[in-house]
Amino acid sequence: MSQPAAPLAAIAAALRRERERVGISLAELARRAGLAKSTLSQLENGTGNPSIETLWSLGVALGVPFSRLVEPPAPAVRVIRAGAGPRLRADHADFAAALLAAGSAHARRDLYVMELEPGQPRDAEAHIPGSVEHLVVAAGRLVAGPDGDHVELGPGDYLAFPGDVPHHYEALEPGTWAVLVMEHS
Repeated sequence: MSQPAAPLAAIAAALRRERERVGISLAELARRAGLAKSTLSQLENGTGNPSIETLWSLGVALGVPFSRLVEPPAPAVRVIRAGAGPRLRADHADFAAALLAAGSAHARRDLYVMELEPGQPRDAEAHIPGSVEHLVVAAGRLVAGPDGDHVELGPGDYLAFPGDVPHHYEALEPGTWAVLVMEHS
């Protein structure tokens, strides 16, 4: 059998590691995440191709940040050039993010650069309990925040809101990008 590609192998190992850490069966994790057991089995074997939404659901079910499932261990010094780094794309929105740094076991925070284009809003499910999102707009304009409490933001504006409830991002201008810090308690 051929070896899975590097990102899929890292995701497979992380899923197995986190599921075993929590002490639950494959069937139980599949139930909690709303997935078929066969789908989860493929992911843990490195033969599946998970969407961002699937990985978020698994992170919530395991009680870990999304980054814990996709980020390999980081070296002591790390440089990610503009436009490089692991790119994440949503299935149903013109939304891309690059995970720049994942929190350690003691500092549970993730740092992203998000790129958004108008016309395709990004609706995000609730993340693990205690999550807080910190957003700074670098260019363009966008609307963001928890459902029912969206705020319009421009360059330099900062927004913090609970990430453990459904929330929304929508670009109002082409070329919109922002820095997002997800903090997990």
